[in-house]
Amino acid sequence: MKQVVPLFAALAALIAGAAVAQGQELRLPGLDRGELTEGELSQGTQIVVFWTSWAPRGRDIVDRVNALVDRWGDRARVVTINFQEDGGAVRSFLAGKPPLKAPVFLDRDGELSKRNHVNSAPWLLILKDGRVSFSEKLPQDPDAVVAQVLGS
Repeated sequence: MKQVVPLFAALAALIAGAAVAQGQELRLPGLDRGELTEGELSQGTQIVVFWTSWAPRGRDIVDRVNALVDRWGDRARVVTINFQEDGGAVRSFLAGKPPLKAPVFLDRDGELSKRNHVNSAPWLLILKDGRVSFSEKLPQDPDAVVAQVLGS
């Protein structure tokens, strides 16, 4: 019986640690600097583009994101989240392209993508004060969708 008590104590500590880990705010490192937290995404209006360098529909992601920043950057924060790639792969993809006007954050393990039910790339997520207003594949004309969600 004496050996069972320490076993239960260890198990309880392990479960408590897992609960704390699950409750921790997710933080994504920036490609060049900084980080993005879930708390930041819950403030104001956020236009979030999830993308990968290898997705055929993502080849023109820089132009599409820059157009969103140019049109909506005064009314919403535009950020990009690269899905499950390391910084080297992202930098290689962006090399030789026009500068991206929105920051890039790395969802290396895919956790933020999973939490937001992102199942394709590129993906457009529009949040207003932490609530999802739109979440689907990045449309060919994202400007029309953003105009409808934010009101033109």
